[in-house]
Amino acid sequence: MRIAIINGPNLNLLGKREPDKYGHQSFESFLQELQQDHPQVELAYFQSNVEGELIDAIQREGFSADGIILNPGGYTHTSVAIGDAIAAVTTPVIEVHITNIFSREDFRKLSYVSGKAKGVISGLGLKGYALALQWFCEQSEK
Repeated sequence: MRIAIINGPNLNLLGKREPDKYGHQSFESFLQELQQDHPQVELAYFQSNVEGELIDAIQREGFSADGIILNPGGYTHTSVAIGDAIAAVTTPVIEVHITNIFSREDFRKLSYVSGKAKGVISGLGLKGYALALQWFCEQSEK
């Protein structure tokens, strides 16, 4: 099974950026742990601060990967195009947010992605990625 993890803007700064909200662990070290916990899964990882590059990654993975775990970061609340990209592909997408976007500023409560995603995990820290991966693994066993 192949799962693509796609992270949006500023997630390259995990471990450094607002650790009170996002924690002290880098995504790269978390990804190593996730891979060790799921050696049977091929994990592909992509991060960009550029909207068009995220759309390209969704389109690239969206017809071949078994699942996409997507944290669109701030583009969640602004990018109709990312939502459209998810709607255009056949691979299921789980939207993940490290913080609870519904307990933050009002503008963060709007997502152009959620309505196109198979599911949403928000507010559980990096554990949200592991839960999304677990869901994909369980689906492949059915």
